Formats: sequence, C-alpha cells, structure tokens
Amino acid sequence: MKLPFFPIAASHMAERVDRLYLGLLLISAFFLALIFLPMLYFLFKYRRGKMLSHRKLKFATWKLEVIWTLIPLFMLLCLFGWAATIYYDEERPPARTLEAFVVAKQWMWKIQHAEGNREINELHVPTGQAVKLTMTSEDVIHSFYIPAMRLKQDVVPGRYVTEWFEPTRPGTYHLFCAEFCGADHSLMGGNIVVMKPADYQAWLNAGRPVDNLAATGEHLFREFGCSGCHQNSTVVHAPRLEGVFGKPVPLQGGAITTADEQYIRDSILLPASQIAVGYSNVMPSYTGRVSEEQLIQLIAYIKSLGNQTPPEETK
Repeated sequence: MKLPFFPIAASHMAERVDRLYLGLLLISAFFLALIFLPMLYFLFKYRRGKMLSHRKLKFATWKLEVIWTLIPLFMLLCLFGWAATIYYDEERPPARTLEAFVVAKQWMWKIQHAEGNREINELHVPTGQAVKLTMTSEDVIHSFYIPAMRLKQDVVPGRYVTEWFEPTRPGTYHLFCAEFCGADHSLMGGNIVVMKPADYQAWLNAGRPVDNLAATGEHLFREFGCSGCHQNSTVVHAPRLEGVFGKPVPLQGGAITTADEQYIRDSILLPASQIAVGYSNVMPSYTGRVSEEQLIQLIAYIKSLGNQTPPEETK
C-alpha cells in the first residue's frame, strides 16, 4: 500500500504502522461525519422561530444509548488490539540482530557498531537484517526519529532504551531529533544509509578497527582495575561476571533483577544501589571516570561473557 502523502516506507513495520494510522484517520472521519452532519441538519431544521413538535418518542431511548455506547466501545477495543499487536512486535527484537549503540549529545548522534566501527550522525545498515539499537543520552532528553522506518524513541540520560527495525529498501534516509533539546536542536540530524548486504559488508570491512566493541571493553576492564576484583581475586570478594548477563540476580532485600545493560550500567556508576546477595558494598562508583562510550564498551565485554560458565569462586 503506497500513500502519496506519507514518507517513504523503508522498513518491515512501516506499512503496518501506515495502515493503523490510516485506520485511525478513517474512523475519526466517520465519527466526525456522524456527529457534525446531524448537528448541521438540526441547526437549520430547529432554528429560531421554527415550530417544534412536542410528541413523545415512539421508541425506548435507553436502547439507543446502549447502541451508541457499545458500537464505539467495540471499535475502540479493536483499535487497541490492532495497535497493541504492532507495539508488541516493535518492542521485541528477534533473536539474531545486528547491534549498534547510540549516544546522543548536544548536537550529534555518536554511534558504535558491535564490530567496532564508529560513526557520527550516520548509521550504515544492510537490507533484510534486523538492527537493534541500544541508546542513551549524555546530557538532555533527545528523540531518535527516522520517519522512513516509522521509528521514534525518546533517549533519556542515565537510562538505556532499545528499538529495532529491519530495513527493506536501499537508500539514504533522514535521521532527526524529535525532542526540542536546546538552542541548536535543529542542527541535530543525520542520515541512515541502507545498503545491500554485500555493499554493507564491504563498507564494514573497509572501516573495521583492530578490536571490536567487546575487545575494546576488555582492555578497559583491565585498565580501570575491574579485573583485579572480578577475576581471580583472593583479597576482594566480588562476583565473577562469566555467565551473568541475561540471568536473574538475587539482590539484598529479597528483590530479583535481570543482569541486562541497565543493571550493569547501574552497577558501575551506582554500585550501592543494587548489591547482589552474598557480597558486600565495597565497590567504588565510577561516575565521572567512565564516559558513555566506555560504558557501552564495558557492557559489550561483560555481555560477551554471558555464555561462559562461571568458575568456582575464590573466597
């Protein structure tokens, strides 16, 4: 379905979103006509000076009220189910995706690919491959918006948000910040470059750095001294990180959380906020010592340990 007044549809979800939006427009137009056309008719029929009939109605008005309540209710529930299905699919990426990490900053989008490639205000992706974006902001609230992909997500400081899309059409598409984020907000834009898989692989290989994101994170892990406590330490009783990512973590106080990107970020910056059962609050905060890009690299490394078997701990 191509609608001439809509942006180009370049992702797998674009047409589904367009159909929902068109459905909302048609239903809104239907009720607009249903309400305002009789209003206009009655406006002239019962204008001032017109003789009015005071006869009693020949039917029960409660039946009419039930009908005009149930029909819109049914239509709204259908719309809710339709929109919820799309939202559900949009918020759950498939098991295998390309990963890219986005850090928003006045006035740019800084992007790191899992393979280690970096970009500013540009994101290269292949067609036919799901792309998962993990995003955060260094300063204020921004909003990552690609009209052609029908993708829009607020990016908030101190929090990781994720979105995914599957490009279907090669080309270059605009990337906007859809949240007023300061005086030069209008300058915060960029491009999404969708390439055929072979072209994308050539682009990736041409700019691929020596280390991928996880390998860079491993260097940082040792540079910041994390390995001194989390690997073979006989002095500090700290949890090993092999096999941790994606698993449930029992916390002091009885709560259980999942070791996802947000949990690892909080453990680095706010280590006292969520202490795992069996461990003491001895880790210092790295707030102000680690940049957003370095946090992403450290998380990528810890994530790469997720499939490893944790060794026996040394107490």
